[in-house]
Order: sequence, then C-alpha cells, then structure tokens
Amino acid sequence: MNNLPRDMRWYVAATLPNREKLAESQLANQKFTTFFPRRHKTVRHARKNQNRVVSFFPGYLFVALDLKNTRWRSVNGTIGVKSLIMGGERPLPVPEGVVEHLQQMTDEDGFLKLRDELKPGDRIRVLNGPMADMIGEIDRLDGKHRARILLDLLHSKMHTVVPLDNVSKHHSAGLLSKTGVRRTSALS
Repeated sequence: MNNLPRDMRWYVAATLPNREKLAESQLANQKFTTFFPRRHKTVRHARKNQNRVVSFFPGYLFVALDLKNTRWRSVNGTIGVKSLIMGGERPLPVPEGVVEHLQQMTDEDGFLKLRDELKPGDRIRVLNGPMADMIGEIDRLDGKHRARILLDLLHSKMHTVVPLDNVSKHHSAGLLSKTGVRRTSALS
C-alpha cells in the first residue's frame, strides 16, 4: 500500500479502550503516518442487531516512526493513546513486512479482508448478520462470493447461504455452541 522511507519502521501503539479512531485522528493531526485496520461486527443488544465498525486489533494501531529523527515520545502523550509498546527504553518495531502485508489485504476504506482458502468441511465462524458468532461448517462454495454453511442451531442442523466476507476459519479444539454446551467437534 505505502512504502515507508528507509529509516522508518512500524510500531504498535496501545490505545485507550474504544479510542482507536480518536488516537488515529490525533496522530494524523501531528503528521504521524498510521495504519488502523477495521472490520464490520454485528452487535446484539435489546433483541436488535446493529452493524458496527470496530478495530481489527482492539486497543491497538500501528504508527510509522523514524526513532532517530522523530519526536516519538510525543505519541505517548497523544489523546487516545495509552503508550507505544516498548522493549526497555525504546519502542519495539513490528517485524518487517507484517504491516505491509496487512495493508495489501486492506480495501480502500480501511477494512481488512482476510481471504482464507475455504473449502467444504472447514469449520467457520460467522462474522456479521443475524447469525454472527455462530460456529458452523462449510457445506459447499457457491461461486466466488458465497458459501452454503451448516449450523447447529438449538440441537438441529440448519443450512444457510452467507457471503464469504461474513465468515472466517474457526481454529479451536473445544467449541461452545450458541446454547452454551461445550462440543469437541464442529457439528457433534
């Protein structure tokens, strides 16, 4: 997405709870380059579903700094920022290529698009919509943009079709179903 000058590296700034966007704008006001990947999340409250934009890394954002030529300590005093992640007396750099790779997977609106190679039989988590946070299994892929999934809902199996952008691979040994019962496989 953007290549940093040779002496600059990416660092992680911890933010105050739910203040990533505020921290990003305050750092931009100070002419710092930031990277703040976001995602859509469905939140259930009072029997209503609301789609919200949330940080992909809650409580963190990335800041590009040249430690030799930048007043990097001012980042710690920025509104919304708790502190840079430190290694002793100096900020710890993010390994080279990590942020650049994340930027390549980000669309023009700042949303991180993870494209797992999904295939039938994969365990998935629904990310958005009325079935957000449900765990299921891919039954089949319908074209490039949709998947037919099998969900275990109230002890019965249900098929539904969802956009691929609304699911991600689920990596967990022991799963909790929506009913709160621990299962050892995706569809036991």
